Amino acid sequence: MSQTVGKTALAYSRTWHHIDVGSDPRPLGRIASQIAIVLMGKHKPIWDPSTDCGDYVVATGCHDLHTTGKKRFQKKYYTHNTRPGSLKEITMDRMFAKWGGGEVLKKAVSGMLPKNRLRDKRLARLKTFEGLAHPYKENIVKFAGKTKIGESPEVKETLREVKST
Repeated sequence: MSQTVGKTALAYSRTWHHIDVGSDPRPLGRIASQIAIVLMGKHKPIWDPSTDCGDYVVATGCHDLHTTGKKRFQKKYYTHNTRPGSLKEITMDRMFAKWGGGEVLKKAVSGMLPKNRLRDKRLARLKTFEGLAHPYKENIVKFAGKTKIGESPEVKETLREVKST
């Protein structure tokens, strides 16, 4: 008997998920941890730490990202290029103004992904947009955790035929 039950190409296929960050009441950390789980593929029954079986995530409305407390004005991001005196810091509010909420969300998700060689590939599957418009509308299969496959005309027609018999 085979030991690889369920580990087929269909199980490893990547699904596109959509999240509207602006209308989501959860704060930045809660959204980022859920996105990190989807990017890693931990929501799938075939998850393995050494394989990259995660899905794509499209985050829209990043300009309305919600944070709690005074984090937006007090949290600082640091960069250093190993040269003496090159430590730079920027607050979250300045980062919002300079690069937008998408970069803040990417930094939060990046901190929640494992620090290994799959990290950059996983983070590249996160697509962030400031507004609600994005070019991946045809790819999205799940919207807010619900599948949209049942809404396609072919599936509706097949379901009508099955119910009528």
